[in-house]
Amino acid sequence: MLQRPTTRTAAIVFAATAATAALSFAFVTSASASADGSAPKAAPAAAAALPSVSGSPEAAFTRIADFYGAYIDAVYDGDGKTADQLRSFYLAKPLQAELKKWEETNHANGVLRAQNVPSQWKVTSTGSGTGKTSATVTLTWGGSTTEIHVQADLATKKITSIKD
Repeated sequence: MLQRPTTRTAAIVFAATAATAALSFAFVTSASASADGSAPKAAPAAAAALPSVSGSPEAAFTRIADFYGAYIDAVYDGDGKTADQLRSFYLAKPLQAELKKWEETNHANGVLRAQNVPSQWKVTSTGSGTGKTSATVTLTWGGSTTEIHVQADLATKKITSIKD
């Protein structure tokens, strides 16, 4: 007579019982009638979809979104060195010079077109053509928003224009 180890058998029985109980609970919870006897309502979704971000280092539009996300983080954290490095990497040289003049004239951050940091940001593609890709950057400041129009060169992927 062949005998199985009792611990393995007990573990299998326990796992099967736990799975059955979980399924029974889920069924009863989602299919039970309401207190007034009306038909059961659909169970709410277990969890809302989690956010995701994707991109490609080959896409100029992704570079715009990457720049604004990282730049806002650096400015928010008070990390001027990183903010300057991001500007140097993502922005074309002529735009860097243009922003410096704009900032001296307006006493504000030329990338954000403001003196403070937004609480949220969103980058939306507005299309590509003639060697450029365009995007609108929507910045949220408390309850209000502003839009910035940004262009990047498709060949170099450098941001070439930032306008209100």
